[in-house]
Amino acid sequence: MNLFKQKETNQISIFDKNGAIPNHIAIIMDGNGRWAKKRLMPRIAGHKEGMNTVKKIAIAADEMGVKAVTMYAFSTENWKRPTEEVNFLMKLPADFFNVFMPEIHERNMKIELIGFIDELPESTKRVVLKAVEDTKDHTGMVLTFALNYGSRAEILAATKKIAQQVADGELEIDDINETVMNQSLQTGFLGEMSDPDLLIRTSGEVRLSNFLCWQLAYSEFYFTDIYWPDFSAEELQKAVAGYQKRHRRFGGL
Repeated sequence: MNLFKQKETNQISIFDKNGAIPNHIAIIMDGNGRWAKKRLMPRIAGHKEGMNTVKKIAIAADEMGVKAVTMYAFSTENWKRPTEEVNFLMKLPADFFNVFMPEIHERNMKIELIGFIDELPESTKRVVLKAVEDTKDHTGMVLTFALNYGSRAEILAATKKIAQQVADGELEIDDINETVMNQSLQTGFLGEMSDPDLLIRTSGEVRLSNFLCWQLAYSEFYFTDIYWPDFSAEELQKAVAGYQKRHRRFGGL
């Protein structure tokens, strides 16, 4: 993974429609609260505006030919935030799908989830699981939301699952390999696309924040100072343009 790449927001990048398009883009949607604070607004206003950006970027990615987008919506650590903010965030999925579901159907997008969904409030869980059920037969871009997600917890759960298979005699220790791990992780449903080609993080922070640590091992990283509510289709094109200029070697030459 190219973790220490120079930020490219100040560079002129030209997106090539005929160039390499990442099959899977992972996005850490950061900066909602700071966006709101900058405008003397409550943090929840930033989250509401950020929800609108999710819709815009999902559409833009779909139109570019991206096959899968995974968005970090709520981490296992986000429960530490003020109760009012957490409660608002738990209501956002209902607002999002109420507005966006008609277009999701029109575009044939498939909704998926990663994270520890059973620990979400019942009302939130009901909404997101319904979105998954309602789009299960769609064959277009896979739009995955990471809700109550933490990569370390995901890896631990996968390890326990594999250990149980060994204990039950379903798997030999010598048969444990990267394929087995990939299939045991929560992104296993994406198959060959489970590892993102490109990670985008907004707001100027340069870290993974416990997001897809296994899957991002050889991903290209793109960091921008732009807060998530201001991230646009044009900014997405800049990120992909940067991706198109890189030579992915996967440890080779």
